[in-house]
Amino acid sequence: MVAARITVNGKETPISPAAPHTTVLDFLRERGLTGTKEGCAEGECGACSVLVARPGVKKPTDWVAVNACLVPVAALDGQEVVTSEGLATADASGAPAVLHPVQQEMAVRGGSQCGYCTPGFICSMASEYYRPDRCAHSDRAQPVEPADGTGQDGGSEHGPSDSEHGPNGFDLHALSGNLCRCTGYRPIRDAAFAVGMPAQDDPLARRREQAPPEPVATAYVRDDGAFLRPGTLADAVRLLRERPGATVVAGSTDWGVEVNIRSRRADCVIAVDRLPELRELHVGSERIEIGAALTLTEIERRLDGEVPLLAELFPQFASRLIRNSATLGGNLGTGSPIGDSPPVLLALEASLVLTGADGEREVPLGDYFTGYRQSVRRPGELIRAVRIPRPLAPVTAFHKIAKRRFDDISSVAVAFALDIEDGTVRTARIGLGGVAATPVRALATETALEGRPWTAESVEAAARVLSTEGTPMDDHRASAGYRSAMLKQSLLKLYARTTEAVSS
Repeated sequence: MVAARITVNGKETPISPAAPHTTVLDFLRERGLTGTKEGCAEGECGACSVLVARPGVKKPTDWVAVNACLVPVAALDGQEVVTSEGLATADASGAPAVLHPVQQEMAVRGGSQCGYCTPGFICSMASEYYRPDRCAHSDRAQPVEPADGTGQDGGSEHGPSDSEHGPNGFDLHALSGNLCRCTGYRPIRDAAFAVGMPAQDDPLARRREQAPPEPVATAYVRDDGAFLRPGTLADAVRLLRERPGATVVAGSTDWGVEVNIRSRRADCVIAVDRLPELRELHVGSERIEIGAALTLTEIERRLDGEVPLLAELFPQFASRLIRNSATLGGNLGTGSPIGDSPPVLLALEASLVLTGADGEREVPLGDYFTGYRQSVRRPGELIRAVRIPRPLAPVTAFHKIAKRRFDDISSVAVAFALDIEDGTVRTARIGLGGVAATPVRALATETALEGRPWTAESVEAAARVLSTEGTPMDDHRASAGYRSAMLKQSLLKLYARTTEAVSS
């Protein structure tokens, strides 16, 4: 098997002698690429952001920003990475490198102060800069000028159309995983809203027209552990049978935190994120099947609103940096009671396709969780896909109660999927997170709603039932009483929203 290698800023380099648990962040810094910083080591600050060439949605390749602090470098065997240093271009004359348009705008608009977070912001911003379907808005306003009147407007002649979307089509949510503690966000936003479109001779823009590197089977084995990437699902199942104690990872957004913060080490890690059998997405008349190893960003962009409840979930799930790596299979596989996807999938009556040495089986998600971080998944089984039956309920909502609007862990999460016909609730499915040892269905509340009129009186009665669901506890995120109150309020909020929509 070919030795594990990674291409960084156009130069191929061997991964050896790095330990199997070595992160991309540490690998880069050990090789002098110190623009990539460690701020939190758990994927919350974005100082470590780098670009990776991944299969595209609108073009063959997308430049995707990921948290280098979470990804094992062995997971990028055969892949292409661009750091903040690699964005600037140099010519053959030996003249100083020319700043990338994103770097230029950050410089002239005062987007950097101490500079620690700046390279990460720039890589996340560059990922959005190269998003193929980004386009300028037609509405015109005042140009976004640098505070000192210097610099160019990056080809953008429109002012911001709203606080989170620029006139150049820049979605500010692309930076939701990046934190800055000294500059303030206005000049960073100004820089993001001022960049133009990539020039035709931009090498990274041109790179999008060719396919990304094919995933390679990896067997990176050292005395202190092994990182294995099987080439097929059959190989993965075989490996799991041979190594029952192996740690299975996809996006590594959970395992990476364990490695960094808790110094966890695994004798063997098996990566399933690039298995083709786990990366399929099918939209049919009777059901939608989503591969367990597709990232949340890929699902969001490929479904393009096909499942409204998922579309409401995605912007509230961690940050864009996390969603660029995290998978549904990983979120469900950890069994966390505060994961954001289980309540939504419970409300959608989803089921999981589990694959192992004995074949495949389909398990309703409502029967999947058996206890705190426990499930019916047998040793050696993988989640291959998530199946969502159709037709979808017409009235849906996802309410996430947390201390921050974005990039935070839920205190309570509530997902609704209701079919209301002629003013009567025909069916009600409600998924809850953060109120029990596992994600749960609010079965008593569903019964209290079904067959009853969608009126203030019946909803108030059902909301009182909802406040009693689960077994909420007191912890540092919220008290049990607050959680119960938020359950009740969430249903009242849904009713208010639906009645406002009808009256308007």
